[in-house]
Amino acid sequence: MKFSAALGFILFPVFLTDAEYTFETRYIDVPLDHFSFITNQTFALKYLVNDSFFVDNGPIFFYTGNEGDINMFAQNSGFIFDIAPDFKALIVFAEHRYYGESLPFGNLSYTSPEYLGYLSTMQALADYVYLINNLQNTYQNSSDNLTQLPVIAFGGSYGGMLAAWQKMKYPNSILGAIASSAPIWAFKNQNPCDSFYKIITEDFKNTRRQNCVNAINASWVVLREFTNNETGKSELADMWNFCDDFETDDDIDNLIEWLTEIYAALAETNYPLPNRFLGTFARQSPLKNFIYTNYTGTTECNSLESTSEQLGEEGWNFQACTEMIMPMCSKDTDMFENTEWEFDVYSDFCYKTFGVRPWNEDVPILLYGDKDLSSAHNIIFTNGLLDPWSGYGVLTNYSSDVIALIIEEGAHHSELRAAHENDPMSVIGTRAIIKDRIYNWINEYNSGAGRVSEILYLPLLGMFYNIFNNVL
Repeated sequence: MKFSAALGFILFPVFLTDAEYTFETRYIDVPLDHFSFITNQTFALKYLVNDSFFVDNGPIFFYTGNEGDINMFAQNSGFIFDIAPDFKALIVFAEHRYYGESLPFGNLSYTSPEYLGYLSTMQALADYVYLINNLQNTYQNSSDNLTQLPVIAFGGSYGGMLAAWQKMKYPNSILGAIASSAPIWAFKNQNPCDSFYKIITEDFKNTRRQNCVNAINASWVVLREFTNNETGKSELADMWNFCDDFETDDDIDNLIEWLTEIYAALAETNYPLPNRFLGTFARQSPLKNFIYTNYTGTTECNSLESTSEQLGEEGWNFQACTEMIMPMCSKDTDMFENTEWEFDVYSDFCYKTFGVRPWNEDVPILLYGDKDLSSAHNIIFTNGLLDPWSGYGVLTNYSSDVIALIIEEGAHHSELRAAHENDPMSVIGTRAIIKDRIYNWINEYNSGAGRVSEILYLPLLGMFYNIFNNVL
């Protein structure tokens, strides 16, 4: 049963590392519950600040943190640093509650629903509003205190969803949002449940190695047959250097899910850059054709419990059992085992794991408005066609100021990474349009505030505009 399809993929980008960026680490006390007056309890939310480019009245570039340690996202979002000098921007990366160091109840935070129940997109967005207000008060020039500093939100993947929802739910807190690889339409009946696996399969086919797709497709039967007894389970665990033996059929189900996530990660991080995270395939036996591990030589053994130490998988799984219910399935047309989406079975899994059940499949649609973006403005949605999450993203322009940029050679939020000499033209063009839009947003805002913009910016060549169907 492929529960991880709905739980884990969005939190499993295998990041390539950008340059080492420096920050000052800060903390702000935020309310535990923004929507109740019963308690005034607070906790320390971590955020990172780089003010080396900032000047008075400059904008704030605010990254809406994902489901993990904020330092990792800060070190893998070089595009923000590339453009910050041109805008004289303050750079802030906000950590998401319950991830990294931002644990409301310390070591107790994950021990029961009593403590974990304050983990939600609604609370996280309110955290960001609270922090942005504090930043405005801290960095606002006292001689120009009639208007707030313009804030541009950035986010990739789940962070991209939050950036878009920030602009939609709290439109006055930010001026605009860059929502990169944001699958905001991954919920009930919004898109086919098998889109994710179809795109992964197509990515593997496009390597011009059809035998790879066929081998993966056939591997599931081989794995099931090889591990249908205790001897096979033990031999496979030893062969692939797992920390623990496989003892039950449930362990093999988890192994299948683990392998599926690896293939998803390969598709998500299909960047045209050197990738030191991905290992080579061993070839000593038929089974060993289906796995790569330990490229750096520092991993003592493999574990099915985690796919990335810096990402909060348990926290994301809880969110996926409450608000973020993403129906997924796989069909005969892809290279994975066939699975159906069964909400009742999924609900039972959530109750067994966390002691909670999702209210229903409509929760995120009720919260964030299904596919109706009529009240949204100043949002850029970007999606790389190599990214399996693009099947759930906004792929067409909704209005003149809610636009979609399609990156033909792009993987999972490729354009948020630092510029590289191997970047394809579609990534370069996307960054150019984003930069131009931000420039226009800020200039319009400053004009309304009676300011003279100090941003020095040369509009980019018109050739980039034609790449994206003249969206500007």
